[in-house]
Amino acid sequence: MKSTNPAGDPTGTLPGDAALPLTGERTIPGLDIENYWFRRHEVVYQHLAPRCSGRDVLEAGFGEGYGADLIAGVARRVIGVDYDDSAVAHVQARYPRVEAVQGNLAELPLPDASVDVVVNFQVIEHLWDQAQFIAECARVLRPGGLLMISTPNRITFSPGRDTPINPFHTRELNAAELTEMLVDGGFTVEGMYGVFHGPALAEMDARHGGSIIDAQIARAVADAPWPPELLADIAAVSSDDFDILSASQREIDDSLDLVAIAVRP
Repeated sequence: MKSTNPAGDPTGTLPGDAALPLTGERTIPGLDIENYWFRRHEVVYQHLAPRCSGRDVLEAGFGEGYGADLIAGVARRVIGVDYDDSAVAHVQARYPRVEAVQGNLAELPLPDASVDVVVNFQVIEHLWDQAQFIAECARVLRPGGLLMISTPNRITFSPGRDTPINPFHTRELNAAELTEMLVDGGFTVEGMYGVFHGPALAEMDARHGGSIIDAQIARAVADAPWPPELLADIAAVSSDDFDILSASQREIDDSLDLVAIAVRP
């Protein structure tokens, strides 16, 4: 939820009951220029929300909160933990179904074995001690509980680099590295998936020089007005325009984002 939108406007605040600064770090719903990134994140929530049905869920790092609220529509209980006080206040005001609390993800403010699912979407790449966070997830999960993580695929998000392009990211992972971290943390990896552009987005790629992502980044770097055609295409993107596929369906290393489902024994 906190993956930076390279094309986003980092100034101003989000309208609502509690103002949330637009730092460029969070993905925000309801803004045309953020819509591609919002939908790319939303599809993962929609895809995995059924795994939360009737369960006690922790979202570790909820950002703006729209995903935690989506999960609250099916879960028995949703607790959200975020380090940012302004995000906590915003979620408390806008999404009352979510029990939002301030806390450090390296020291989750929950008792041992207290939840059935931990959701961590577009957050682990922001953490300094990722292994400690995985250990905390294992601690708060009940036996047989699920840890579900999404994160940018380092191979395609920061190609050819060890240091992330995104200034808000501390360490990005590829599928093998994420798998190794989960296994080292005592989890069994149930599945590793990738987020890909579907046919409509492939057509947009073709219309914008081969990459709708690069077209957005170029606009941000130039600090120029959005071309009307680009803005119209971005505003039209829906979560249905993304595919979430397994390794048997497509090469995971080619994915935009990684989606891991792991089980605490």
